[in-house]
Order: sequence, then structure tokens, then C-alpha cells
Amino acid sequence: MPYTFDPEQQALAEAVAQLCARECGTREKRDELTDHGRWHHSPRLYQRCADAGWLGIGIPEEYGGSGGGLVDRCVFIEETARGMAPVGGYATSAIVSGPVLRFGSEQQRKEILSAIAGGRVQAIAMTEPGAGSDVSRISCRARRGPDGFVVNGQKTFISNAHIAENILLIARTSGEPGAHDGLTMLIVPADSPGIEVRPIATMAGPGEVNDVYFTDCVVPEANVVGQVDGAWMQLMAGLNHERLYLAAVMLGIARRAFDDALGYIKERHQFGKPIGKNQALRHRVADMATEIECCSLLTYDVAAKVDASPDDVLAHMRQASFAKLKVTETAKQVTLEGMQMLGGYGYTREYDMEGLVRASLVSTIYGGTSEIQRDIIAKSYGL
Repeated sequence: MPYTFDPEQQALAEAVAQLCARECGTREKRDELTDHGRWHHSPRLYQRCADAGWLGIGIPEEYGGSGGGLVDRCVFIEETARGMAPVGGYATSAIVSGPVLRFGSEQQRKEILSAIAGGRVQAIAMTEPGAGSDVSRISCRARRGPDGFVVNGQKTFISNAHIAENILLIARTSGEPGAHDGLTMLIVPADSPGIEVRPIATMAGPGEVNDVYFTDCVVPEANVVGQVDGAWMQLMAGLNHERLYLAAVMLGIARRAFDDALGYIKERHQFGKPIGKNQALRHRVADMATEIECCSLLTYDVAAKVDASPDDVLAHMRQASFAKLKVTETAKQVTLEGMQMLGGYGYTREYDMEGLVRASLVSTIYGGTSEIQRDIIAKSYGL
């Protein structure tokens, strides 16, 4: 049966929606929080989410969290995305929390998980200029030295590296590029000597992704997460969560685009009547609403299944790829349809639709492209 929110999850959704309406419900308020859209993360708003206990969702209470599971996290993510809340540091922090909780030492759990719950941002650095969809091509090297590991190499398209307290680095500790074995997770404080972060100019501006350069950066042995040379399997254990986080973000974006488009066509008059009375737009709204509802049911149904058996990674890999593929592709279509329905206003900065379009376009690329998701799904059927 499709997943249904329990009363606590419904209350969470309502509380997050209310905070978004109050704190960032207008363009003026969002401009104040983001320096007129320059940044995608507001430390002030993020701290309010931490104070409410929301950043600790999915983190056990003994590490400073508020408990809960993947469904609860998806509720928070969807509602903040729908409310256009500038809390862009959350997704990568949630992703980092997974391997630390599953494979980290007790000291790492206490330090990193409590930091996430308290409002400090974490980043993960995996992609390289020559290693995107093919993680086995990672070449950033961490060699053993007298004080731990010495890291040299480059990472690219690293979200939130410029605002992160720590970077969870995936580096090669043995073997050569092309092998999945020989990769290791290392917690690297972002202010460590030998790290340089350079912003990458994108459609969303300079404050989102970065190149990160490591030059003789020393990382203590105690900062290894899990097993040396064992990062590949550790990464696989978190993929279902990551894909569902991204699906939840785009579910919220799609809902916001739908809400804005629907409000506009009810008020915009042409030829003596609201344009929403035209069959072409009425049918478009019906199709958009149907697709969004399908995405919601899929996302939360898969999240609930992962919560029910969190250690059975392979059992839900196909479904997680279903969700990531379907929701991101739908969000892209819905936002573009929304822009078309708003006409020229959809292309202006006066309305939010152009920003929703920009946010959705990259969603079919990051976290595993749509093509990679289709490959995963096809392979799961023996093809």
C-alpha cells in the first residue's frame, strides 16, 4: 500500500511549511537571507532549523539528534524545497551522516553527527575531472606518511565545500584508477593546511559548487571512516539514501512550481477570462498534478521500505533509482511547463519560476545521471 504520513510526520510537514512561510515566504525575505540570491544557504535560517531539532532528524539521540528515519528526513527536505528555504547545506550534511553513523568510530559519531544536528555543514568530495559517473577512476591520492595520510589531487563540483566544517573525502589509498578497490573515506577539516576551495560559476551563481585542491594535505589516521581501501562498499551502502534525498528535493521543487503556475493561471486574464479556463492549460495542470502525485507516492513508499530494512541495500537499489529518475525528470518537465504557462513573466527574475527551472535542470545530472539510473534499473532485470 502507498505510504501514509503518521501524525508526527504530518505535524513536522506543517511546522516546516509554517517556518518557511514566516521566514522566507516572500522574495524580499529570501533576498535578505541570501544577498539577493547570491548564496543558496542562510546560516541564520539553518540555525533556526537546528534549534527546532530538524537537522538532527535521522541521527540517534545519543549523538545529539532527534531520531526518526528516512521518511522523516524526506518530509523535511520536501517542505524546505517547496518553501524555497535557503538551507542548501542540509543535503550534503545528511549524506555525510550516513557513512559516519554506519562505519565511523564512536569519536567520529560524537563529533560529526552532533555537529550536523547543531547546524554545522558538512560536504562530501567524490567527483573529479576524470571521475564522475565512473567512481573507479578516482585518482586523488592519499599516501601514508609519518602523521597519517598525505593527500594530493583535485575534486570538482563539490557542493558546499565553501561553507563546510569538514569534507568527507573519497581518495585512492592503493591501486590505480580504474579499480573500485583501494578507495578510502577520510574526514578532512575544511580549514586544514593544503586545501584550496575555488567556486565554479554556474547557472545558479558562484555559491553552490566548487573545485577543491589538495596539496600535501595531512590527514590523521584517526580520521579514516571505516576500513582503509574499503570506501567503495561503504559508498554503495548509502546510495539509496542519497537518491531519495535528491528525489525529495525535486518533489518539493515540482510542488512549488505547480503551486505558482496554478495561482498565476487562475488570476491572469486574456480574452475576457482567466487563462486557466482554456482547455490546453487545464489539461496541462491535470497532467502535472498526476505526475507529482505519482512521484510523491513512489518517493515515500521507497523511503518507508528502506526504513524497514536499512541494512538490505541491494533490495531497494532498483526502487531508489526509480525514484531518483522519475522525480528529477518530472521536476524538470513541471518547471518548464510552469515557465511556459507564465509566459514572459516565467522568464523574469520578478517571479520565482526561472529559479525553479534552474534548480531542476541540474537534478538529472547530479547524484547519478538519469542515464546511470536507467542503466542500474536495466541491470537489475538481468540486462
